[in-house]
Amino acid sequence: MNVFAGVGGGAAGKEAGTVGGGALLELTPHKLALCHLVQVFAPPPQAGVSAPALPFPFESVAHHNRLGLFLFALTRSCEDFREPPLEELLRQLKAVDALVNGWLCEQLTSTLSALTSPDDLFNFFDKLRGVLSAPEGANVEDEFLDPNSQLGVFLRCCILSFNTMTFEGVCHLLANLVEYCNSADTSYDLAEDEDFNSEMEMSNFMDTNMHVRDGVFDKYNQGYAPRSHMVDSSSSLVHAPASLHDFEEANMFKADDNLGPTCLRSRWQLEAYLNQQADILEKDPSSVPLNSFNATMSQLQKLAPELHRVQFLQYLNALTHDDYVAALDNLHRYFDYSAGMQGLFSRTASPFQDIIVGKYESALLCLGNLHCYFGHPKKALEAFTEAVRVSQMNNDDSCLAYILGAISNLLSKIGMSSTVGTIGSPYSLGNNIGLGTPLSIQQQLLVLLKRSLKRADTLKLTSLLSFDHLSLAKFDLKHVQRPLVSFGPNASTKLRTCPADVCKNLRLSSRVLTDFGTDGLSASNDNGSFSTSWLRNLSAASNSWCSSSKKSGKLLTNDFDNFHFHAQPSPIPASVLQLAGSAYLLRATAWEHYGSAPMVRMNSLVYATCFADAASSSELSLAYVKLIQHLATFKGYSAAFSALKLAEEKFPLSANSHIQLLKMQLLHERALHRGHLKVAQQICDEFAVLSSSVSGVDIELKTEARLRHARTLLAAKQFSQAANVANSLFSTCYKYNMQVENASVLLLLAEIQKNSDNAVLGLPYALASQSFCKSFNLDLLEASATLTLTELWLALGSTHAKRALSLVCQSLPMILGHGGLELRARAHIVLAKCYLSDPKFSVSEDPSAVLDPLNQAAEDLEVLEYHEMAAEAYYLKAMVYNNLGKLDEREEAAASFKEHTLALENPYNEEDSLAC
Repeated sequence: MNVFAGVGGGAAGKEAGTVGGGALLELTPHKLALCHLVQVFAPPPQAGVSAPALPFPFESVAHHNRLGLFLFALTRSCEDFREPPLEELLRQLKAVDALVNGWLCEQLTSTLSALTSPDDLFNFFDKLRGVLSAPEGANVEDEFLDPNSQLGVFLRCCILSFNTMTFEGVCHLLANLVEYCNSADTSYDLAEDEDFNSEMEMSNFMDTNMHVRDGVFDKYNQGYAPRSHMVDSSSSLVHAPASLHDFEEANMFKADDNLGPTCLRSRWQLEAYLNQQADILEKDPSSVPLNSFNATMSQLQKLAPELHRVQFLQYLNALTHDDYVAALDNLHRYFDYSAGMQGLFSRTASPFQDIIVGKYESALLCLGNLHCYFGHPKKALEAFTEAVRVSQMNNDDSCLAYILGAISNLLSKIGMSSTVGTIGSPYSLGNNIGLGTPLSIQQQLLVLLKRSLKRADTLKLTSLLSFDHLSLAKFDLKHVQRPLVSFGPNASTKLRTCPADVCKNLRLSSRVLTDFGTDGLSASNDNGSFSTSWLRNLSAASNSWCSSSKKSGKLLTNDFDNFHFHAQPSPIPASVLQLAGSAYLLRATAWEHYGSAPMVRMNSLVYATCFADAASSSELSLAYVKLIQHLATFKGYSAAFSALKLAEEKFPLSANSHIQLLKMQLLHERALHRGHLKVAQQICDEFAVLSSSVSGVDIELKTEARLRHARTLLAAKQFSQAANVANSLFSTCYKYNMQVENASVLLLLAEIQKNSDNAVLGLPYALASQSFCKSFNLDLLEASATLTLTELWLALGSTHAKRALSLVCQSLPMILGHGGLELRARAHIVLAKCYLSDPKFSVSEDPSAVLDPLNQAAEDLEVLEYHEMAAEAYYLKAMVYNNLGKLDEREEAAASFKEHTLALENPYNEEDSLAC
């Protein structure tokens, strides 16, 4: 009967070596306690005696397996960088020991107390050898513990470490054992249930935000950016890693004498602990205080000075807290002390590990990402350019592929007006086409993306390959791909984006779910997260078990509900889930551009439901933002602000977080609809303050701020100032090649001309906006532009009523199928105005053709509290009822018109618009 057979995998021959000339695994009192418990779990077989079905004192297979799971979790846990004291071990053991009245705890304390001499230790380890090897004359089937399992490898490492210890080392171990036993009461008595329950509740309260932390393994290994998705995760209990759990690297570090006898965990557990902290930094950086975290890392670095990744984690912490000086200093110290050899691409697909990495090019890559994060595009490009040169010189293809991806990511996020010399010389990375003509920024970006994609495919870097497909999808979404040679008979005349290419790249990026094991960088690896989470919830399970044992007095036959797994991780690494989730998030963004609100909602729900555990707080909050925007568009501001309150409780509010920006957007929209222009202008000023002062950085936020400022001026009837702001914004968007934003700006210019009674001047802007929308497949925005064009034709006179009616009928299917409350109400009003403007239309013959859309528009606008447009709808209704001779209905509509007009002209309690 083999329990946990093969959990640790093969490669059993590696345990005979040493690392750095030291022992494979330094023995500590905590490891002695675990060795004793393993011996109880798997007692050595006796020659000539058949092995019992269950060893003493276990009453059931479930009870026996519970101890095995407990021991497995203890050898893999990375909750802290210190080993737990004896008191904590006994407290956790209570969940397994209560059935046998504390027999396991008593045996553990008595066995440890009996180890008082080197001979006692020798006899102790001599008995342990019998656990792994059957005595002479015994059958092989009698072997109980697989030597290659997790617990078997642990025992072999402890035995080997004891065999290599000097006499002084044995004496030192005995001294530490005495102190370890004295740290808890030697006559240890299990705490009363009431005390344990109160401590358990406090523990659960403290761990509320620390519950499920499934992996950013090697977040700092990838070196791709502090928010990179190229990370690892833990695997489930049954999916074992291919290696021997890296016990050959399990060097132990002791604390200084002045700090007491604190013993650190193994190197593997220390690295897993750092990975877990990196995961917390990505998922919820606001929950990690800057100073206290640095103090903990400094203490760990003092105890384990060879663990240089502590410095990289301090760099990530400073990065998330926007501390540029500290981030730069920690990044320099990490590469100065370790030369980056503990980092970035050490696990490659090469079977011989022939790619030597972590050198100068890796440091430059991290430095470039640092400057990119803090909004220093020129310095970032300088670092990336130098990194490209060094990577090419050292034939570091893997690092070069990531650098190309980083450059493309930088170019897609910042605005650059210069077309020459962006990346080193004009001929360094294909910045020209061999004809002496420099490429534009967008063409350079496309060239870099395709080169990075080709290298990632060649090197089998699955994570980078998926990332490049996502980047190409983003590029195809907003850019028309013109040919590099745009003349001759074969020159393409297609000037439209291709949604099929976007969907194709999104589909290819999702293949990472099936191909994640082909590259060394995203291979599934158990980093201890499952064991850590399991042990954290052991107290809850123990309390539930104790409650049932009080009633029944003994364990039920099937107690899975009382002692169940908590937070069992997915066998798919978190990095793979993040990339696959990003594809759904980008799908939502793409459908947002194309104008399909149901598809936006569906993909956002899929992301928030299926990928929440692996997602960073930034991306998860973005999914919530899209869902709340959908509520505001289709259900009104009351439903949106109710959901926003829940989102604010879930995600911390920072100055430029997605939730904070959404809150300001909703407040601005509601203020404009209510006519609270002072509040709207105040929010516009806050938008402008949030953006960086560096040219080209936060260009989208700057564009939105100026666009909202122009809309506020338009609502205030300051047409000339609004036109000046919009014209300036159009020049900026043209300068940075932001063609999608230009469509919205042109539409705004058309609205300004329409409201200032310059319909003739507004027609070119509306037609130009419509043309942009067709080129970029912005279907819903094109329908809105068509409505504006309809209103401009109506403003030119009743002779254009038929043309206007034809235009609005063309846009109605798109608007009614995918438009929100405001756009639908506007379309209904325009439709009614088209009928009323037509001299051949008689209201008395077909009043429903006018009243039905007006009633629907008024109902939608009441939900939005859009006073100006609601007043227009009620005015038209009053006119129709007057023509029909329905005086009561006319007076009711007129009263509603007066109410909305007064609310618009005399706004009161403007402060209410700043409250959710």
